[in-house]
Amino acid sequence: MLTTDVIMKVFPAFLLVLCRISAFFAVAPVFSTRNVPKTLKIGLAFFVSVIVFLTVGFDTKVTADATYLLAVFREVLAGLLIGYVSYLFFAAVQTSGAIMDLQIGFGISNIVDPLTGVSAPMLGNLKYMLTILVFLTMNGHHYLLAAIMDSYQWLPLDNALYSKIADGGLSDFLVRTFADTFMVALQISAPIVVAMLLTDVGLGLLARTAPQYNVFVIGIPVKILVGLALLIVLLPGFSALFQMVFDYMFRSLHQLFTILKNTPA
Repeated sequence: MLTTDVIMKVFPAFLLVLCRISAFFAVAPVFSTRNVPKTLKIGLAFFVSVIVFLTVGFDTKVTADATYLLAVFREVLAGLLIGYVSYLFFAAVQTSGAIMDLQIGFGISNIVDPLTGVSAPMLGNLKYMLTILVFLTMNGHHYLLAAIMDSYQWLPLDNALYSKIADGGLSDFLVRTFADTFMVALQISAPIVVAMLLTDVGLGLLARTAPQYNVFVIGIPVKILVGLALLIVLLPGFSALFQMVFDYMFRSLHQLFTILKNTPA
């Protein structure tokens, strides 16, 4: 039977678990979108925290002393790191769409993304929504929940996250992951970029051989038609491409857990 003394002993550990899970849901893809009700986010974070606490919470004694506030910040930072790394790959897909929009000529016509509530390029918004659909189809949200729950095997409540940050390995990993995701964005948008470059070369040759044609007038619709035609051709292969991006994302999460793995002090 639970008594007040027992509850007061286990509550600090449960609060640490809740801090990490809540911070993860605040930035993780799919769960952090605006169309997910806040009540659902809070309730899901609470119930996942209860499940995790019943699994790992009683194994670690947490004392609410002067260092407890640092432990709270440490758990919040751990949840933000896990969610941020997973969100980087979704941002890479949206960045690739922004690069495509810039080359085709849609860069001046941004729209409001209903998932994030911010202004986003049209093709970037389209590819981001396709990414969400593919991610949900392959049960990627289940893998994300499993990742945050399994993170306590690599990064328990008595972890040494601050020392890992001081070592510099975590900063190097984040910089490399950011660079890799930007490279992924360039690779996804490469066919459109190359096609638009060739189109510009063709328009330049047309301007030299037939000066009577106004390249600035006919160039914009030509680039839009070529870009949309090539996008239609490439669209069926996006699902397999996104699955490769998700595989890379989960490998990066595993690498993050390996870097943050707890070592005895």
